[in-house]
Amino acid sequence: MDRRRFLALSALALGHAGLAHAGVPKPYDWTAAPPMDDRARFIDWMVANRGEDPAFLGERFDRFLALISHNDIWNDRNKRAFLMTPREEFVTAANLSRAYQVHFLDIGYGVTITGPHSVARMTNTIDPQKGERVLEVGTGSGYQSAYLSNLTDQVFTIEIIPQLFDRTGGVYEALIAKGYSEYATITRKNDDGYYGWEEHAPFDKIIVTCGIDHVPPPLLQQLKPDGVMVIPVGPPGAQHVLKVVKSQAADGKITVARSDIYHGSVVNFVPLTKLENGKIVGTHFN
Repeated sequence: MDRRRFLALSALALGHAGLAHAGVPKPYDWTAAPPMDDRARFIDWMVANRGEDPAFLGERFDRFLALISHNDIWNDRNKRAFLMTPREEFVTAANLSRAYQVHFLDIGYGVTITGPHSVARMTNTIDPQKGERVLEVGTGSGYQSAYLSNLTDQVFTIEIIPQLFDRTGGVYEALIAKGYSEYATITRKNDDGYYGWEEHAPFDKIIVTCGIDHVPPPLLQQLKPDGVMVIPVGPPGAQHVLKVVKSQAADGKITVARSDIYHGSVVNFVPLTKLENGKIVGTHFN
């Protein structure tokens, strides 16, 4: 990226928190994990290894304990991913003090950053392994992709809103410059996520972070056999988050199993919007 483009994206990122800590003291290490059993030791480790603000680290650890108590996160790899991802860097400046609250938060352009409990449960449900290809539909603030980059180095994400795509690009570039090298492995595209990303398919896992009333056929086609997708499905404002598992029998027959990761509870997501001739024209609801 040339300097002019970088400065433009950085300016767009000013609407986000853009915390100005000095940088990450130590290189990213896939084998390193912060303490998970003690708040003070977690904060000390993260300050020494990631250079982050102790106040936000304390809030992150408190939310981490709530995620565990609500069964929204359950294995160590996903616990590590949550603890290693600075949510405060992805909210808007106006919402900085609420970064670790339970609810979704507005990020402009009619969209939101999903609440930490939903992010954790949806991510742990697909449980990406390092090296697996994961497609995210709906980049939004960039937090979900950042979280995923602590689980696999093969993250692909699509955002339909050009201005948000650019602003999030500025957030990523600034964080990479600070030393968050894991974010450099994220591949992004400004497009309509309904159709997936055929160039990089098939995907081991797919996560859709906006609601729709059906499972998009292109996404199901681009999911590998034995792959897993999570997607909010249902009428506007009242979706059920489904786990979709695609299986292939020995004779080649494909079957798809669906289950509700919230056991019937309704969850509200922004709608999956639709692109025609380069313009957003509505949603993909039938």
